[in-house]
Parts: sequence; structure tokens; C-alpha cells
Amino acid sequence: MNLSPLTALTPLDGRYHSKVACLAPYFSEYALIRHRLLVEIEWLKALSREPAIAEVPAFSEATVAQLDELARGFSEADAEVVKTIESRTNHDVKAIEYFLKERLSGNGEVMRVAEFIHFACTSEDINNLAHGLMLKSAREQVMLPALQRIVERLAAMAGDLAQVPMLARTHGQPASPTTVGKELANFAYRLKRQAQRVAAVAPAGKINGAVGNYNAHIAAYPQFDWEAFAQQFVTGLRLEFNPYTTQIEPHDYMAELFDAYARVNTILLDLDRDAWGYISLGYFRQKVKKDEVGSSTMPHKVNPIDFENSEGNLGLANAVLSHLSAKLPISRWQRDLTDSTVLRNMGVALGYTLLGYESCLRGLAKLEANPQRLQEDLEQSWEVLAEPIQTVMRRYGVPNPYEQLKELTRGKGGITREALHAFIRAVAIPEQEKERLLQLTPGSYVGKAAELAKRL
Repeated sequence: MNLSPLTALTPLDGRYHSKVACLAPYFSEYALIRHRLLVEIEWLKALSREPAIAEVPAFSEATVAQLDELARGFSEADAEVVKTIESRTNHDVKAIEYFLKERLSGNGEVMRVAEFIHFACTSEDINNLAHGLMLKSAREQVMLPALQRIVERLAAMAGDLAQVPMLARTHGQPASPTTVGKELANFAYRLKRQAQRVAAVAPAGKINGAVGNYNAHIAAYPQFDWEAFAQQFVTGLRLEFNPYTTQIEPHDYMAELFDAYARVNTILLDLDRDAWGYISLGYFRQKVKKDEVGSSTMPHKVNPIDFENSEGNLGLANAVLSHLSAKLPISRWQRDLTDSTVLRNMGVALGYTLLGYESCLRGLAKLEANPQRLQEDLEQSWEVLAEPIQTVMRRYGVPNPYEQLKELTRGKGGITREALHAFIRAVAIPEQEKERLLQLTPGSYVGKAAELAKRL
């Protein structure tokens, strides 16, 4: 079979291809080759700019332009050529070096210094920088904007529904009321805070040779300050310089980043499950699309499929993110290859993460609060006012207020307004306080919920 979305082995490249294709420029095999090529070209250009490396004269503007265009215009067809070379060399990074020498064979300036392509580098000098660029760009261009759309949607809904009262449920049981907007604001705030953690992780890089000590560099140019040069090069790529590594950059920042994504995903899992539950209770209705089908046999069904899809994909994402985070910082002695195959799954982890984001956002866009159903539950739960009544009684020194309300309400669903009002009228507290408590309803007993929701 030919490879297509219908024959692909994984759902990311099959059923969900159109939804995650925006990550392909950052995590596909083509993307990895392109970023490796970019690093190799930038390293050669950096050597040519350094007067102390006299054997590599400064390149002309025309040569620099050719090198830049080769990186900028690197195509899938070019990547196929690299893969053909790799089939001979059985080494993916060495194939980049040979590709550059072949493609630039007509440029005399480059050919005179051709052996400075990949000069003093181990493969991981190229790979770690490529991975850092891939993760940084995908975060800035795809992942954080997608997350921001969820935060903005939640914040807007929180404002719109700030004053819509809702029965809270602790341990699944009726509890002090809140508002729909405040509960959405809780998630918006949590996600906003964790998005800042994702954004704050600094991808790191190194270009210090086979075991991290600039051995080959110093063998060729013993008087040159290679560490300063490497730092300038790495920071010039907008990555953080790591001065202490083995053959590999140790991937600690990757663990931090993947853990940060996983925390975001865990919050979204919490949101997915809460939204699913509130839909089940009838607190939310879902906007109906005319041609959609909820069940193959039950015509009435409008299922919360977006939140379920989000939950499933975020679970997969966190499973992969967890493995990446736990495995990547560990390498036997100065280097083993177990990280190589694992790193190829960065796009898998973030692909499932992005699917979770987009499904959650679609689900949120379909939600409509159902004030009638919300009010029904509040009207059936007058016992939740036992809390403010006993608290006011405490203020005025009434003996055993908690115990009195416990005797009246605990485990006795269906407490009526009349029963509570009779209790309030008999309590020894000032008349104005009685009147204030008599004015309370489950729907008005929401504290600062509306204010907090609007403040977000």
C-alpha cells in the first residue's frame, strides 16, 4: 500500500494528520534534516568570520547568500537526496556533510575550505542544536498560541457567566454554591500560570566535541578560545549555552519542558472531566450541528465527544512526555544511543498534546450554560445554607452552632426553605442578622465568585 492518511500506521499521520500537520515543519524527518543542515551551515559561516581561523577566509557576500539560500530553500527533494546518501553511509549526520560538499561543489570559496564543513564536530554537536531549535520554534509558533486560545476562551466564558450561580459539589455532594464563570476562571488561571512555565524553559545547546572538552578543537588551534567561540555561536542561535556536557547535551532542559507540558495537560484533563460531568448534569447544553450524529442507534444523543477525545489524547501525550522526561537525562558514561530513537518521538508527544488542545477548544465552543437546570439544583439544595447560618451564630456566641445545624441537615436531603427559616427565626442573634440570613438563597450565597470571575 502507498503511504497516505488512510494507510498510515499511526493516527497522527492518518486520521488526525490534518489536525497536527502544523507540527511537521518542526518534528518530521524532513524537519530534523533541515535543522541539521542549518546548524552545519551556520557553523561554517561562523568559522569564516573568525580571523583566528586563518585557513577559512571570510566568505564573499555571494557565497554567504548562497549558503543562506541553501538553508532557507531546503526542500523535501533535497531531503530525499540526503536520505539516499545516508543509505550508503549508514550515518544520518555524516550524510548532511556529504550533501553540502556535493551541493556546493561549484563554489570555489567553499571547496577550498570544504574540510571545515563539520569541523571538530561530533554528530551530537549538530543534533542537540537542531533539537533545541525544533523545540523552541514549535513552542513559539504552534504550542503556546494553541494554549493561549484555550485560556482566552475560558476567560471570555468566565466573564460572560460570572454571575450565573451553580451548586458546587465537593466529594460529589452538594456544597457551598459558586458561579459557572468562577469555575471556568479557575482553569484559565491555572493554565495561564503553567503556560508561563512552558515559555520559561530555556532550550540549551553545546558544540564542544566528542566528550565535551574541545579536544579536537584545541588539537587544531591550541591558542584559540574555543569555549568563548562556542558560547557565542550557541547563543547566536537563541539557545542557552551549556558549558558542562559529555558527548551529548544532557537533555535536562528537555525534561523540564516536557514536564511543563505534562502539567498543562493534566490541568486540561481536569477541565475535560469537569466539563463532561457538568454536561451530564445538564448544567451545560451543547450546540447542535445539523448533520452530526451522536449515536448510530439513538437519534437523540449529543455526546461530549470533544472532551472525551481531548482526554484520551492528553493521556497518550502525558504517557510519552513522562517517558521522554524520565529517560532523556540518563546516558551511560559519556554517551549511549538510547536517546536517539526516543528523541524522534518528541513530535508524537506534542502531536497528541496539540490534538488534546484543539479538541478541548472545540468542546468549549459548543457549550451553552443552562440556567434553568442550574437553578433547579440550587432550589433542591437549601441545606447548603447551613454553613452561613452556623457561621453567623458563631459570631454572636450561640452555643454549639455547628452541632445544631448538623442535627437539622446532615444526611437529610430535601431540607426546605421553610424549615431553615423557622430555625433562623428561633436563633438568639440580632434581628438585622436574622433578616440578612432570611434573604439568602442557594443562588445568592456565592461569596466573591462573580467578582473573581470578572477579575481574571
